[in-house]
Amino acid sequence: MEFSAAAEQYDRFMGRYTRTLAPALVDAAQVGDGMRVVDVGCGPGGLTRALADTVGEANVAAIDPAPQFVAACRARHPAADVREGVAEELPWPDETFDAALACLVLAFMADPDEGVREMARVTRAGGTVAACMWDVPGGGMTMLTTFWDAVRQVRPDAQGERSRPGVTQGDIADRFRRAGLRDVDDGALEACVRYTGFHDFWEPFTFGVGPTGQYLASLPAEQQDRVREACRAELPEGPFTLTARAWYARGTTR
Repeated sequence: MEFSAAAEQYDRFMGRYTRTLAPALVDAAQVGDGMRVVDVGCGPGGLTRALADTVGEANVAAIDPAPQFVAACRARHPAADVREGVAEELPWPDETFDAALACLVLAFMADPDEGVREMARVTRAGGTVAACMWDVPGGGMTMLTTFWDAVRQVRPDAQGERSRPGVTQGDIADRFRRAGLRDVDDGALEACVRYTGFHDFWEPFTFGVGPTGQYLASLPAEQQDRVREACRAELPEGPFTLTARAWYARGTTR
């Protein structure tokens, strides 16, 4: 899937969840001081920032296929090695990094298994590969669940994101094992976002970011209005906080 929205729009939509999710993934991957790390599918740089805070910006590399995200990540992290490209063809030599991480990316890779193999290739022997994706089928990502439940009130045949790679418990770990990673373990990570009100929740869906934004844009205006009001009916008035659960896996390269 291509992401054409501006970096600032992504920040308003999903990037705000990365502020708490990315540090949790860094901790789960046991990234520590002095390590050389790569952020695969960096977007505007949410995970890049968490990695830079841990190991220093000069020890971080990052890559994304969307040129506007690459430009934003470079501007925000000028000392990092930020490149435009895809996960399935990483431009770094074998065993360049101590760890390779991907946050909310696996579901959007053209070939997720190849993407994992590439992450393992550029990681040194005994290094770490880690990734996470939202728990969509289990309803763990409240924002997405609220949206797709509202959509199905209007379009009962809507498939949503339940069949995307990485979104079911254990899927990422299985892909890691198929890629030859050892000592694979997995679990759940938590994130949360504070909204100032319903407008703060709803407006980012209208930016066309990701599967939800693109699906909403494909609906007639009358159906978009019905989805909006169905979401409104499920959320509190005034400020509120939504929680989110992501599945993660961590493995060691051979």
